[in-house]
Amino acid sequence: MSSSSVHHYTTRLVWEGNLGKGTSDYADYSRRFRVSMDNKPDIPGTADPAFRGEPDRHNPEDLLVASLSSCHMLAYLALCARKGITVVGYRDDAHGIMNVFPDGAGRFESVTLHPRVTITDRAMEALAIDLHARAHSLCFIAGSCNFPVHNLPTVTVDRPEEQDQ
Repeated sequence: MSSSSVHHYTTRLVWEGNLGKGTSDYADYSRRFRVSMDNKPDIPGTADPAFRGEPDRHNPEDLLVASLSSCHMLAYLALCARKGITVVGYRDDAHGIMNVFPDGAGRFESVTLHPRVTITDRAMEALAIDLHARAHSLCFIAGSCNFPVHNLPTVTVDRPEEQDQ
């Protein structure tokens, strides 16, 4: 039996929201923060605007949905490459649903991915659809969630030679 490999990920989060009074009152501080990782661009963050955040910065809920979407895409593209499917386009309009309860606690109910994939070979269309299930099972982020992550993929064929005619 093979042993697992362990990977470590380190981030630094710094709150940038002290407006001079710290958290002396709920309305007296900004929710701004910055996430840093060595040798990578920073991610400016805040709370969701519903929780006193700023609409022009990333919030943790958006980043969770984006993590699920990107993890699925990366697993899917790797599978396609290994199976000889040429993907020439990929777009996902992912959607998460989170419930916030009267006591202030919140929890994601579900995330639904809507990957739209363009491939070049019509003969591979069925396999291209089927590989989404395998990609889901390989996605590290989806496998770590305690809520359902749904996939509603579509695959279209775009043959370059058909466009030239």
